[in-house]
Amino acid sequence: MSGTDGDDESSDYRRYAPRRLRDPMPASSTDRPADRLPSAPNIPLLRTAHQDRRATSDFASWPEAVPEPPPPPHRLEDGPSTLVGRVALVVSFAAVIALVIIFARPISQSVLALFDTAPRAVQTSKSVDLLTPNNVPADDPVAPATRVAEAPATPQLAAPVAQPAPASVGQSSGQTQQQATLSSTAQPLGQEPGSAKNTFRGVTDSEIRFGISAAFSGAAKELGQNMKLGIEAAFNAANARGGVHGRMLRLIAADDGYEPARTAETMKRLYEKDQVFGVVGNVGTPTATVALPYALERKMLFFGAFTGAGLLRSDPPDRYVFNYRASYEEETSAMVHYLVKVKRLKPIQIAVFAQQDAYGDSGFSGVTKAIRSLGGDDNAILRLNYQRNTVDVDDAVEQLKKSRVPIRAVIMVPTYRAAAKFIEKTRDLFPGMIYTSVSFVGSTALANELMLLGKRFATGVIVTQVVPALEGHSSLVLDYKAAMAKYFPGEAPDYVSLEGYVAANVLITALQRNGPDLDTEKLVQTLEHLQDLDLGLGTPVTFGRSEHQGVHKVWATQLDENGSYRAIDLQ
Repeated sequence: MSGTDGDDESSDYRRYAPRRLRDPMPASSTDRPADRLPSAPNIPLLRTAHQDRRATSDFASWPEAVPEPPPPPHRLEDGPSTLVGRVALVVSFAAVIALVIIFARPISQSVLALFDTAPRAVQTSKSVDLLTPNNVPADDPVAPATRVAEAPATPQLAAPVAQPAPASVGQSSGQTQQQATLSSTAQPLGQEPGSAKNTFRGVTDSEIRFGISAAFSGAAKELGQNMKLGIEAAFNAANARGGVHGRMLRLIAADDGYEPARTAETMKRLYEKDQVFGVVGNVGTPTATVALPYALERKMLFFGAFTGAGLLRSDPPDRYVFNYRASYEEETSAMVHYLVKVKRLKPIQIAVFAQQDAYGDSGFSGVTKAIRSLGGDDNAILRLNYQRNTVDVDDAVEQLKKSRVPIRAVIMVPTYRAAAKFIEKTRDLFPGMIYTSVSFVGSTALANELMLLGKRFATGVIVTQVVPALEGHSSLVLDYKAAMAKYFPGEAPDYVSLEGYVAANVLITALQRNGPDLDTEKLVQTLEHLQDLDLGLGTPVTFGRSEHQGVHKVWATQLDENGSYRAIDLQ
């Protein structure tokens, strides 16, 4: 390297040295040469700059001010705004985290909804023939706390669900096949994946929704109205006590007119639009032939139906079907034994007046089994038919007239208006005839119809019941009457509404025992372990894995000349 480079580098360092080192010292004539040693005069002694600095640093003028290097640029920490800056940084970071937490779930749900839109777009809600404010009869006492399902004026998309439901009656074959494929897993609707709280269909933090498909118009409307009133009375009483684990009980009613064709639409409406947890108190056997398969396919609770048909009493029982009441087979068997054992009639002297459908078939089957068990010829039993939702009994009356065997008793499996018309047209023809009917007839409605015709038409008519006599003073009956007077003061006590009240109280007890974590499977397990429940019926309510009918007892009542029912003994 050249000497110039070294001098430049030394100059850079020298500028920061003390002045006495920067400035050259003048030579003195008296100074001894420092470049030679006495012992070696001919050898020069090399000295370093460092040694020079140390030698000169002992002068008395030390220390001397030395210029400092320029300070580094001013940093943010060293100023008064340090605290404000740090606070702003922390606040900004916290705001970003909060925004992520707030909007992450809605964004993820929106993305999932986009993927779910296509399969649900094919399912549109058809206009359903349900009870609306425009077609409710003037004398229809609809409970204010119960919302009756109303068909939309224009087709609407089905409510957002986890899976589309299978197609109902009346849809095109292409739609049916597509929807059946989409819903093959029968997963309950209305659940949000990843939700921490219970979001089962029909269950919220504040309520549990149940549905009822029944006749609220037409010839059998009193049956649906009274069943609904009884359930509502029990629900309202439970809600007044704080509900079930803080949830209010709500009943949504849909009018099927006691017609199977309309039942397909009402069940679909209750399940898909109203998102009910289950159905309770559905009325009728012919309508159950449609409603029951619909509920079973979707694993939906089918509780306390107002029917004693064998359709709902499979052996072993269907998992999601629970009945409170005795069956038609048990009711008709009790009547046959009463007529044969107590009234001393021959089995061949007993005829059956029945509705020509599944309801009538169920009652007639019970009669034939009972007569066969008593040694009678079940093939010789005379069956007198009439069409559902009519009072056209003329053919039945003509058959009765033409019978070669004198008929002394008629077991009826009808609705109240058809039964009243049949009695009206045969009472004078057969003065000593014994008339009996199963409970589905609607006891109060039948008594009212017969009393309009005259006392002689009502007196002596026997009706089997699946609840105790209304004229009694048991704790259950008194509680029922108090609830009806409080919540529906304009409504008279009735056997149908009493049955609805009892069935609803069984359900409420099961809901309470189930606990707040509610879904269908848990409630089914709770019901199957509900045993020896004492509601004041005079008989316990008991379910089991192989027993889904709570009560098997049959009571009997008989109309007097004032149109009131009195309890009688069938033994």
